[in-house]
Amino acid sequence: MALVNTKEMFKKAYAGGYAIGAFNINNMEIIQAIAEAAGELNSPVILQVSAGARKYAKSEYLKALARAAELDSKIEFALHLDHGADFEICKACIDDGFTSVMIDGSRFSFEDNIAVTKKVCEYAHERGITVEGELGKLAGVEDDVKVSAEDALYTDPNEVEEFVTRTGVDSLAIAIGTSHGAYKFKSEPKLRFDILEEVGRRLPEFPIVLHGASSVSKEYVDIINANGGALGGAMGVPEDMLRKAATMAVCKINIDSDIRLAFTAGVRKVLTDDPSVFDPRTYLAEARNNVRDLVKHKITTVLGSENKA
Repeated sequence: MALVNTKEMFKKAYAGGYAIGAFNINNMEIIQAIAEAAGELNSPVILQVSAGARKYAKSEYLKALARAAELDSKIEFALHLDHGADFEICKACIDDGFTSVMIDGSRFSFEDNIAVTKKVCEYAHERGITVEGELGKLAGVEDDVKVSAEDALYTDPNEVEEFVTRTGVDSLAIAIGTSHGAYKFKSEPKLRFDILEEVGRRLPEFPIVLHGASSVSKEYVDIINANGGALGGAMGVPEDMLRKAATMAVCKINIDSDIRLAFTAGVRKVLTDDPSVFDPRTYLAEARNNVRDLVKHKITTVLGSENKA
């Protein structure tokens, strides 16, 4: 299958009451795991590249690995830029073969956010590329994205119609209480479904995106901590809340921290169980298996996208 943009993906997801998983990629094993899981379950997926991934693995390597996954699998997926900081980064990724980009203007004023998002949309749409924008600010840390709890802002539903109309954006990331990283809540998890419901009412059949939506599996946290890790207090978004969001207006759910935890748990356990191991293929294979199992679980339990490719 060829790489595709997200337009038809989201149209089908909205109508079907499910969401597409946007899984962050950083190396070959993670890409293999995502592609294998999606292929087994016949699920569309989005391979998502952050600024940190571009620095670590370089775009050329990630693009080549995505193409290899495309050739090796029979599913359709998009190659998406996550949290593009400015027009130049979005343009570079579009020119480099990405099929979807996010322009994150949430740190700007409302008018400046509109201006930069519109500029990216105009350039992207001329080339058949879809664009995700953002209104509101999520707390937490993910690569170059760092927002304190004090600076986080829920999305204002009164702004969404004007933003979408004036920018021409194809999907919209909103802030309803999720956050980046493995420490999302200090007490009982809570999402503002009232905001999501109102946004859906104001933007009928328009695809909404949730960032910071990892659930921070206790299983993998416990494995990491039992093998020398220190992740006390890690807490994510309950999966039943994410499944509810996927039946509403949410068509794309971003998952990064869960992949990191699954991968790290595999590496730590192998090296702890057998300190004589020094072949990377041994511990990376276990890490890859964990990520594959995680992605399959997300597809069937959270996203509802099995057999939707």
